[in-house]
This record gives sequence, C-alpha cells and structure tokens, in this order.
Amino acid sequence: MKTLLTLLLAAACTTAGAQVTKKPNIIYIMADDMGYGDVGFNGQKKIKTPNIDQLAAEGIIFTAHYAGTSVCAPSRAALMTGVNTAHGHIRELSAWTASGNAIDLLDEEITVAEELKRAGYSTAVIGKWGMDESNTTGKANKQGFDYFYGYKTHTEAHHYYPEYIWENDTKLVLAGNVTAEKKGEYSNDAFTRKALDFIRNHKSSPFFLYLPYTVPHNEITAPADSKAPYENLDWPKRPMQAGHYYHDAEGNTAYAGMVSRLDRYVGEIMAELKKQGLDENTFVIFTSDNGPAFDNGFFDSNGPYRGRKLTLYEAGVREPFAARWPGKIKPGQVTAQPAAFWDFLPTACEMAGIKPSKKIDGISYLPTLLGKTQPQHDFFYWEINETQGPVQAIRMGKWKGINAYQKPFELYDLEADPAETTNLAEKNPGIVAKIRKTMFETRTENPEFPLTKRTAHYGNDGSGVNEKNE
Repeated sequence: MKTLLTLLLAAACTTAGAQVTKKPNIIYIMADDMGYGDVGFNGQKKIKTPNIDQLAAEGIIFTAHYAGTSVCAPSRAALMTGVNTAHGHIRELSAWTASGNAIDLLDEEITVAEELKRAGYSTAVIGKWGMDESNTTGKANKQGFDYFYGYKTHTEAHHYYPEYIWENDTKLVLAGNVTAEKKGEYSNDAFTRKALDFIRNHKSSPFFLYLPYTVPHNEITAPADSKAPYENLDWPKRPMQAGHYYHDAEGNTAYAGMVSRLDRYVGEIMAELKKQGLDENTFVIFTSDNGPAFDNGFFDSNGPYRGRKLTLYEAGVREPFAARWPGKIKPGQVTAQPAAFWDFLPTACEMAGIKPSKKIDGISYLPTLLGKTQPQHDFFYWEINETQGPVQAIRMGKWKGINAYQKPFELYDLEADPAETTNLAEKNPGIVAKIRKTMFETRTENPEFPLTKRTAHYGNDGSGVNEKNE
C-alpha cells in the first residue's frame, strides 16, 4: 500500500512539474513603419486599435522598447539573431552596401527560430522576411523556420496585391491579383489566414509564430471596409501621388484603415488562441520594426518623441510594445525598463528552457515580464547609414548620445528631456567622451558597412511616402 501511495505521489508531482515547466507557444506580431503613438495604449486619439489595446491591458506595456535600428532589414536581423548593429552582419539595406552586393543572413548566424527548434518548437514566419535578397543563405527555411509564407525581399513587400508570393521555396502565382489596379486578395489578409491555419495545425505541441505584417508601410492602401469608419470625420485630405507605390488617392483615411485592419488581425489571432484552448499557454508580443514614415503630424504617430523612420532620435527607434501571457504576466502593468530587439532571442530561449548557443548582445527581459529583478544593459547601440551619411547612437542610462555625419555631437538627458530638445553635449564633456569611446570600442568593422557616406545602388526603403525610390 505504501509503495502504491509513493508511486501515486510521484506521478502527481511529475504531472504538476510538467504543468509548471510546459513550454509556452510564442507569437511575435510586428507592424511595419508603425509609430510609438499609433496605438491607443500610447495615446492615439484618431485611429481605433481596440484589440491591440486589450492585449496591452491584459499584459504589460514597455514604454522604452527599442527596435534594432530605424530601417527594416538591420532591425529585423537584430531581432532574429540577438546581435545589434555594432556587430551584426546586416547593418543596412542591400542598396547601401559598399560593394553593391545583396546582404543576407549567413549560415553561421543563429536565429531565434533555430534556437527554439532545439527546444522542440515548430516554427513559422508569415509576412515580410526581408533577409533573403539573393536567394542563398538567407532563406527563411535555412534559418530555422519550418514554414514560410510571404515576401522574401523588401521590394516585393512594397505592394499589397502581389501577383506572386512565396510559400517556402515555391513561387506561387496569384492569378486573381493585379498589383497596379489593387485587385485580388490584400496580402496581409492572406498572412492572417495562413497564421490561423498554422495555429490550428500546431495546437498539440509548442510553436513559434513570427508574424511580420507589412502594414502600415508604403504603399498607403487599405480595403474599403477598413477605410469606411474614417471617411466622414471631416479630416483634412492628404492627396497621394501614385508612382512606384500604388497609393490610394487620399492618404489619411487609408493610413488609419491600414492600422485598424492590423488591429483586426490581432483580434482574430487572439480569438483563435481562445478557440483552440491555447490562450493560457501562449506568450504574445505586439510591436513595430522602426519608427513612422507616413505621418506629417496629423496622427501624432511619434507620440511625445522626436524623429521618425531613418533617424536615431527616439521616435525612429522607440516602438510600441505590449506583451501578454495569462497567469505569468500580471495584467495592467507598465514598465519603463529599457529593452531592445536583440533581447528577444535570450528571452525566448529562457522561456523554452535553453541557453543561447552563441555569444549575443541581448539580455532576457523575462524577469521584467514576471516581476522579478532585471539584469541591466550597460548601453544600447544603433547605427544607420543612408542619404544623411553615417549616424551612430548610444543610450547609456539616462543619457543618449548621437554622432551624425559632419554634425556636432548631440547629448540628451532622456529622463529630463525625452523629446530630445536640448543638446547638453557642451555642458557634459565627460559623458560625451565616455559615449564616444564606447561607440568606437563596441563596434566591429564590416567591409560592407564602413562609416562613410555613400549613395544607394538602387531604389531604397526611405521615408518619403510619395517618392518612387522608397
């Protein structure tokens, strides 16, 4: 009898332990060119984002969460590899390499998907991959993802009614789509449909679903039903000029419609998790890849911060961020704890019960999510090098230093001056010297991305919404 009781107790303990240590599903939802202030939980007044706001209310909001940098490819590379732009292989778009060659993820780079595969996860990326410009080592399926559906390259992702899409390594012709006439299925609708399928098909084992949507990046267009709520509000008109991008004729309602459609997608994802009984064991993040590109002030997309996409002022890199994990993350929290894209890989690894297999720049922010003591970064580093020439930035505690090409050094106290209005460099030479020294010492040389001014080899991904070469 004692032996039977002992066995029953052991089995019960084992079951309880399994419940405690069960690996969570992880869903990372990322907007494209959405500003800090484009969501209701960060103060947006004109565009409605009820589903995103609900996700935030049921979890934790980070008010100081930073992208990898202020443009697509290097920001996403930092997210995937846990390595910032001081050390990463991809530090700019391919248009800005020194050689003119495309730049992709390398075989030797280890992505968060590859790490999670070691922990038994099924993995998928659905949306804009953007790190496979030359159809070689950067393929999503070679970088740890079991399933890929979406755009391989940045240029492909410029249109919402593509005439083909990639599914794994297969180029699927979309016979009903006409890009220039914006006819057929809106690509991000398809991304959501595929994401829902993935969730349904993988509900019995842990999965990692990376959902990099392309809204609200150029082109500025949304289906009529998403624009309808904004069309009779007496908003100022913003005429749009079609060129490379087949923008809708009026920009403000289209932009609002794009953001609202993204909000609808988030609602559909969250509803499906509940329907499949996965809600309690799924960790969901919502954020954006870099700062806003479209807004001219009407929407206040950058919130209280200075800058926009392609700048290293706060609005260029500080992103909306909310995370939800029922039973683990206490709802209704707001934290000013700084974190960045390169922190996601170690966070996901810690959740999965593994350690990163390579040296990285990231620090897990799981302690912050769970209300525990958080290890701190000594500093955060970013760089960008497009038409303005090379720009480097470091946040070190409350101090933010910016070293821009042929411009005086800038230093801001983010605690006293989060809008970066007052340059304190001349008054704080010691802080400036320390940040300059750190910029020099932390950065490793990359022959494709020297800190020299260059011109683009072809149309880039800039911020001018009416320009053909964005």
